Amino acid sequence: MKRRSFLKSASIVGVPVLLNGVQVAAIPKSPFMTAMNGSDKVLVLIRLDGGNDGLNTLIPLDQYAQLFNVRQNIIVPENNLLQIDNELGLHPSMSGMKNMYDQGKLNIIQSVGYPNQNRSHFRSTDIWTSGSAADVFENRGWMGRYFEGLYPGYPEGYPNDDCPDPFAITLGSFVSQTCQGAIGNYSTALVDPTNLSNIVEGEEGEVDESTCYGMQLQFLRTAVAQSNAYAGTITEAASIGTNMATYPEDNRLAQQLKIVAQLIAGGLGTSVYIVSQGGYDTHADQVVEGETGVGEHATLLQSLSDAIAVFQQDIEMLGVNERVVGMTFSEFGRRIKSNDSLGTDHGTAAPMFVFGSCVNPTIFGENFQVPDEVGTQDGVPMQFDFRSVYGSILMDWFEVSESEVQNLLYEDFQHMPIIQSCDTTSTNGPNEIQEIETYNFPNPFENWTTIVFQSKGEKMRISIFDMRGSELKVITDQYFSKGEHQLKIDMSRFAVGNYSYRITTKNAQSAKVISKVK
Repeated sequence: MKRRSFLKSASIVGVPVLLNGVQVAAIPKSPFMTAMNGSDKVLVLIRLDGGNDGLNTLIPLDQYAQLFNVRQNIIVPENNLLQIDNELGLHPSMSGMKNMYDQGKLNIIQSVGYPNQNRSHFRSTDIWTSGSAADVFENRGWMGRYFEGLYPGYPEGYPNDDCPDPFAITLGSFVSQTCQGAIGNYSTALVDPTNLSNIVEGEEGEVDESTCYGMQLQFLRTAVAQSNAYAGTITEAASIGTNMATYPEDNRLAQQLKIVAQLIAGGLGTSVYIVSQGGYDTHADQVVEGETGVGEHATLLQSLSDAIAVFQQDIEMLGVNERVVGMTFSEFGRRIKSNDSLGTDHGTAAPMFVFGSCVNPTIFGENFQVPDEVGTQDGVPMQFDFRSVYGSILMDWFEVSESEVQNLLYEDFQHMPIIQSCDTTSTNGPNEIQEIETYNFPNPFENWTTIVFQSKGEKMRISIFDMRGSELKVITDQYFSKGEHQLKIDMSRFAVGNYSYRITTKNAQSAKVISKVK
């Protein structure tokens, strides 16, 4: 390939920098395409690639009979579920995470999503990694924007004496868009930290940066030099670090987390690690016919649970557990009703898991009510906006101010007490999510229904959503005095089917399913 063509390709798709056969792509984009502030805290992000079936992962026991009616061919037998309280059970393959919950090391957040859910893998992944609204096309990642505020000159001048290590590491061949900044990606892609060697940088020479070619060449030189420098610190940390737990060899996610623990133990100052597990796009053969407790999804969940459990064990044995918090995310959940291929199709909200020695070991959210008649397109209504989860981690783990979180993510950010101990900065009140008392009548209804809710004397937003996750109508967004209120809602122009209404305040939210009939 000619040099000009090579540089053109680099500016579009990124240059995978090879270190002894291992790709280390410190900067995946040039500017021509469209250890956090001194803290020793570490965040581990686990992406469940493909859209995890939350209703086969975290099962609402009080809705089991209704779910059985609409996903009989895939639902796990009730007596096999790992009961975590009177209303919820985990998939039987998730014993490792069940034990972590019992030990106070797992936080569960029900029904996480975003308004106007997009069911495309690619677009929804963009939304989750950018931390933006569904109608905003943001090229930067949510962590990239934060890093950008701290280190606006990056990548020029990095690494340096104050910041010698990568800000973030993605385990795999390509960096995560989560850490993408306006110019470069703050993450380094890494496969094997023990097998790195320097890239030949060639002669420096003068570059005319007033030309497009010169700017791209200088950008590439910076990427190569930076990758070489980071390779040295990564290799050093890998040589010092060790693992004390035994990781399963046939578990790819566990092997990624093994590297994360090794580098943390080796003293690498990286603040964010991104790992991933694929295979969650379970349109078919999610279970074995007639044996719904086993199959493709059960294998994925066991690998996930085992990997997280052994990683937690390892960082505890290494004595670094109070520095580490982990979090799972997936681009969407699956639909309530299963399909005829022993699988599930793209849906809306799904649970998230946050784990570590410093999490609030409780369950946020309530079980959604399965309607009597479930449509083929119906998904789980959103209770929590994923950006509130991100923002709460930024506030209470990385000491980011609430105003900055609102600027980085969105104005209506709701703080969630996900972190509770280990010398964090969480001073935001009780460790429980505030509840909004609400119901509606009649339900089902024909043309009108009345929403009844309790206000604590605050601004409240009430919206109607369809079961695909689209916000159809904002009923009100105003201040309500303390006490009980009623709003009669005209649904005469809405088609027959299932909907949900969602009420949000500064610190609370509630989502309820409602059904319109003829």
